[in-house]
Amino acid sequence: MRQLPMEYSTPDGALRIFGFWTFLVTDMLLFSCLFATYAILYRHIATGPAPSSLFDARGYTLETIILLTSSFTSAIATYEMRRLNKSALVVWMVITMLLGALFVGLEITEFTKDALGGATMGESAFLSSFFTLVGTHGLHVSFGIVWMTCVVIQLLQRGITPVTSRKVFITGLYWHFLDVVWVFLFTVVYLIGGMD
Repeated sequence: MRQLPMEYSTPDGALRIFGFWTFLVTDMLLFSCLFATYAILYRHIATGPAPSSLFDARGYTLETIILLTSSFTSAIATYEMRRLNKSALVVWMVITMLLGALFVGLEITEFTKDALGGATMGESAFLSSFFTLVGTHGLHVSFGIVWMTCVVIQLLQRGITPVTSRKVFITGLYWHFLDVVWVFLFTVVYLIGGMD
């Protein structure tokens, strides 16, 4: 008989992981509403810039590469957790957090450049929906970095246990979810918006 991974080894762990999947469904609903709002409003530019004049392909492509790479490093962290290799697990989680911080930094730079150029939320319905959608994703990534930091501290103090392994697994799920959301953002907001 195949043994359950450590994060599922207790009834409490399995229940909490199920609860987190439920949370991800509700978070998906939040992003679905933001995507729907953006889809309705992205042509309403008023006197502000159009999406095609605002988006820099190099910037959002680099952000995409960084975030997708961080998803890969997060998966390696989970792999190392399953091998009970605490030091490698911590290293890969830290690399994931650094990539996430680089992504957030690039996004803040993009938003600042846009705002200094006059593209603010109050300028048009498009900009309001754009900043809300992309900013909400950026806040989620920022929260994920803080959360991973807390988990790394617990790993350093307690090692790999059923509780810490569950937390590593759940933060990994969260991180992969954010990457999936970004793939939709990249496609719907940047690629399609950049072609108009």
